[in-house]
Amino acid sequence: MTVFTELNPNPLVQYLNKSAEEFTKADIIKYIEDHNIEMVNFRYTGGDGRLKTLNFVISSRDHLNSILTTGERVDGSSLFPFIQAGSSDLYVVPRYRTAFVNPFSDVPALDILCSYYNKDGEPLESSPEYILRKAHKALKEKTGYTFNVMGELEYYVISEEEDLFRAVDQKGYHESFPFAKWEQLRTEAMTAMAKAGCLIKYGHSEVGNFSQDGKLYEQNEIEFMPTNLEEAADQLVIAKWILRSLAYKYGVTVTFAPKITVGKAGSGLHIHTKLVKDGKNQMVANGKLSDTARKAIAGYLELAPSLTAFGNSNPTSYFRLVPHQEAPTNICWGDRNRSVLVRVPLGWTGGNSMIYHANPLEKPTDDDLSQLQTVEFRCPDGSADIYLLLAGLTVAARHGLEMKDALQKAEKTYVDVNIFDEKNKERLAELNKLPVSCWESAAMLEQQAEIYLKYGVFSQGVIDGVARKLRSYKDEHLREEISCKKEKIMSLVEQYFHCG
Repeated sequence: MTVFTELNPNPLVQYLNKSAEEFTKADIIKYIEDHNIEMVNFRYTGGDGRLKTLNFVISSRDHLNSILTTGERVDGSSLFPFIQAGSSDLYVVPRYRTAFVNPFSDVPALDILCSYYNKDGEPLESSPEYILRKAHKALKEKTGYTFNVMGELEYYVISEEEDLFRAVDQKGYHESFPFAKWEQLRTEAMTAMAKAGCLIKYGHSEVGNFSQDGKLYEQNEIEFMPTNLEEAADQLVIAKWILRSLAYKYGVTVTFAPKITVGKAGSGLHIHTKLVKDGKNQMVANGKLSDTARKAIAGYLELAPSLTAFGNSNPTSYFRLVPHQEAPTNICWGDRNRSVLVRVPLGWTGGNSMIYHANPLEKPTDDDLSQLQTVEFRCPDGSADIYLLLAGLTVAARHGLEMKDALQKAEKTYVDVNIFDEKNKERLAELNKLPVSCWESAAMLEQQAEIYLKYGVFSQGVIDGVARKLRSYKDEHLREEISCKKEKIMSLVEQYFHCG
């Protein structure tokens, strides 16, 4: 067995002794035959961003070969609001690299994510997953960079309240069991995700924890490692499905809703990004943030108002994006500052002598730790359409690299202060703001649509459909109308509790 597969938790990678990107149809058939797999499940996201399922009981080798070769037909009008019933047949075709052993099935089953194709066998132009692929293709062709991203998946576990080892209200950050009650669910989920091919960085309990009406609300986070754009999107979708499935097994509820109740920490979906060329991280040069990174940041900030259309997609999103919280409201960036929209996390760009101080027996190495540097986009939440959000961020990175005045815009929007401090109110007034409603987000998407349409990445139909959906909430003045009315806010929270 090669070094690559020795520690890889994915059973298919271990058995086939190759990376998931190298999986072929023959590999999938071999694994199924050798492990007595009885069922194949096709998985694909619908218009609501959640995984859908088509189950196949394998009846013969010819049947299995047919499933994996031709895919199957589905009713597109029942999956996407923009497809009419009169012409709704679509194909779903498996992507072999995404295959994983189902961790919950009572019968041995293999799951595979699928792509959508139209009646002519061409990729469905309006499919979010295909838009993501087009966005990455345009970035690579126009700039020479590839895009690596990863997400921070925040969620609440809701269970019956307990009196033993009660954690302090809103003080749950990195708390341990038994004060954090759902560490076991989190670690079990992380293990299942890793076996399904997800690249997990770490997991921990988050700030949010409180009791209300006999229920315990405990916030957790699972963070991924940067990887190829398309793989990162697939992993987030699989991870959300695993968490929900495992919560059902435990008899508790998991929600990724951006707002959980009044006065408590909401849940975000922070996205870390880096541009890569020739296998090297281009976000750092000579131990400092590079001009490439600054240009990308300028692109993120330029398109931030319209990116909310993909990353903050229901009215409760805008009850999270309020001042004086860790969620951003101002369009700016900074180092380590958690109130900015784009944060440059603490990195190891100056080297790492700490490990030798902590461990005197270790000898210095010349490891290039600048490869770890990312920049973080902080406004999205669990309501996001993950594929469209990451496609939009890819467009924004490309746009920043193409902007002639990107470096000047990056300089103008940099802040190194507590932006909400009274003495900085003049600086605060200079900054543009994020939208405060789905209604405003739709307007900003239409205003900036030309950038998304460039190079044929997004289609006008998708832009119009997203804007139409956002406007349907009629929330133009909702936040100011009910901001102090807890019952009405909670009614909204319940309505969009299982978003994304």
